[in-house]
Amino acid sequence: MIETAYAKINLALHVRRRREDGYHELETVFAFVDAGDCLSAEAAPRDALTTVGEFGNVLTDPAENIVARALVALPRAEGLALTLEKNLPVAAGLGGGSADAGAVFRLVERHYGLPADWAARAAELGADVPACVRSETCIGRGTGTELEPVASDLVGTPVLLVNPRVPLSTGPVFRAWDGIDRGGLPAGSVRAIALAGRNDLEPPALALCPAIGAVLAHLRTTGAWLVRMSGSGATCFALYETAAARDAARAGLPAEWWSLAGGLR
Repeated sequence: MIETAYAKINLALHVRRRREDGYHELETVFAFVDAGDCLSAEAAPRDALTTVGEFGNVLTDPAENIVARALVALPRAEGLALTLEKNLPVAAGLGGGSADAGAVFRLVERHYGLPADWAARAAELGADVPACVRSETCIGRGTGTELEPVASDLVGTPVLLVNPRVPLSTGPVFRAWDGIDRGGLPAGSVRAIALAGRNDLEPPALALCPAIGAVLAHLRTTGAWLVRMSGSGATCFALYETAAARDAARAGLPAEWWSLAGGLR
């Protein structure tokens, strides 16, 4: 049993207000890249998790890993031994852990079925997890768990993800947001929303991690029609009209940066 944990990007991310519970009301367009981490599973007497891959050694406490927590959240008749190939950097604005949890939900759904309240169980694991279960373009509201599927005109669009290999935790970025509501998402197609939208977390992320600015500045010289930071950073993305343009841009990146080339789902 094999499932890809598709990398998540936020084509736009508008933060509207701080809530009394410490979370933030936001409006975002979730989109997913056709590549990411890889989960393989086989039936076992009890649940188990092994992490491998470039970033596998970052996950030092498998019991607290969101993949292990997703397994616990889903009832099954038998255990699952999972191997997580961690190809996406951690604390990178790509929903990596949420994408991994979403892949667990899809694996369990395919072979055992999901409980009727699966969306609530997913939301308890993290605000991005419900969107990552389906890994299809959608609009997220509230804390990101109120989802509205949308027909995307960007399916197949060549995308390049770039991270300066600097981890950036979500909490400090949200806390550094200036609290100004700059308005909700614009109307129109997904492409139109992406072009007219913004990421309100970019300024506080830049203040905490100046390397993001170098990535954005470089990508803006590569012929992309949209360059933006994803989520709370530090990963940035660039969208291109052709795969050749994307691949040429990737070839010109500094060797020390992490990158992933793919297409939007």
